[in-house]
Amino acid sequence: MVELSPSILSCDFSKLQENLDQTKNTPLKMIHIDVMDGVFVPNISFGFKVIKDIRDKNDYFFDTHLMIVDPIRYVERFKEAGSDRITIHYESCENPLDVIKKIKSLGIEAGITLRPKTELSKILPLLKEVDAVLVMSVEPGFGGQSFIESSLDRVRDLRDYTDKNNLACKIEIDGGIKTTNVEKVIKAGCDEIVSGSDIFGKEDIKGQIEKYYEIFEKNPL
Repeated sequence: MVELSPSILSCDFSKLQENLDQTKNTPLKMIHIDVMDGVFVPNISFGFKVIKDIRDKNDYFFDTHLMIVDPIRYVERFKEAGSDRITIHYESCENPLDVIKKIKSLGIEAGITLRPKTELSKILPLLKEVDAVLVMSVEPGFGGQSFIESSLDRVRDLRDYTDKNNLACKIEIDGGIKTTNVEKVIKAGCDEIVSGSDIFGKEDIKGQIEKYYEIFEKNPL
């Protein structure tokens, strides 16, 4: 089944654990953690302590997306804080493969992503090395943006490439996803769906998660 990865970037940070408590007793298995440094993207989010503080209270797979420069400096600390997967940007370092190998050496999953304007061909040789490829369907750095429709073509191309080459990496999408458009990204070939404001921006967080899984059940992989 398709999996949902709600982005805690859209939580009310004065009530972060309260928001996360509202995700309990649902089919949810993972949460998405967006880390921004104010350099790679023009915004700053949070770091190790937030991840560590919520780790013990939440039995989820921590899907951590690093929007930071030179991420190899910090992957060990993100692993120690509780990350189960670390996804890096192709554009954020000189040798993404070295970073991927470092992440994998820590015994956790590695992912690769890229900006919407970066050519998809840049990361194709890396897909055999990673556990997930993340399609950014908005410009990285801010929540609440509108979905970039051309992202569907990227998903289809990735699905075709991974299937033809018998690759096991998951295809994830992040940006502008709502219950009103999630069906088309699943049909394009996505395995994992990141959604922020359409979940944590709702009054009934639990009910909204359940709506997503109802859609997933009607659209199996």
